[in-house]
Amino acid sequence: MKVSEAQTIIDQWIKDYGVRYFDELTNTAILMEEVGEVARIMARRYGEQSEKESDKNKDLGDELADVLFVLICIANQTGIDLEEALKKNLEKKTNRDHNRHKNNEKLQ
Repeated sequence: MKVSEAQTIIDQWIKDYGVRYFDELTNTAILMEEVGEVARIMARRYGEQSEKESDKNKDLGDELADVLFVLICIANQTGIDLEEALKKNLEKKTNRDHNRHKNNEKLQ
């Protein structure tokens, strides 16, 4: 699915099941919560912390999807076309960093 399709689908989901968007500040706090859940899995599963038994069944894909869902909600309610924003962001990064990482000795 394209990013624009995801924005449309989530907007319709909010209208059908969510009643309305939470305000922008609330959604930002929810986004931070969801990112924290991803960070917990990453630190315990792939980092140096030991994974608690209660965390072993956590689905990283589901948690990443939660982050994406809330991020799309924020984009929708603030009038951001994420597909266009991502294209512009990649162009900016390409222009700025086209040789930066290739020349980074730490990445060789």
